[in-house]
Amino acid sequence: MRRLWFRRLREERGQAQVEFALSIMVVLLTVFFAWELLMAMYTASVLADAAKEGVRYAIVHGSNSSLCSGPNLPNPCASDPTAAEVVNVVKNYAQASLHDISAINVNVSYPDGNNDPPSRVTVTVTYSYVPYINVPFAPTLRTKAAGRIVN
Repeated sequence: MRRLWFRRLREERGQAQVEFALSIMVVLLTVFFAWELLMAMYTASVLADAAKEGVRYAIVHGSNSSLCSGPNLPNPCASDPTAAEVVNVVKNYAQASLHDISAINVNVSYPDGNNDPPSRVTVTVTYSYVPYINVPFAPTLRTKAAGRIVN
């Protein structure tokens, strides 16, 4: 009886290490995938907030502001006729996303054609997400915010 027990022990030697190696690979894959998904969601949230900050800047820097931003047809703003300062505000805020924001695309549009109150302004942010680890997905994150100019 004792010999049979020792023989079984020899046959199962190393079994725990093999099970650990297989299970740790699954656990690590799950952890890394969850991390990447959380970072993509965080980046999307930061970009949405950046678009809102751009709209906030644009609505208070309308044609009545001394630092107006955006088109004011037929007399465009002397300080910022192309709304470049709105784009700068969005990009500065988007730096909190912990990503390289050089690939971010910001589009500022004035659907009513000018920046007189109560005209509308829309900020659209597009970013091709760059994953931290090599994963099979790399979504393009798009967010949009809109508001009405008050000043």
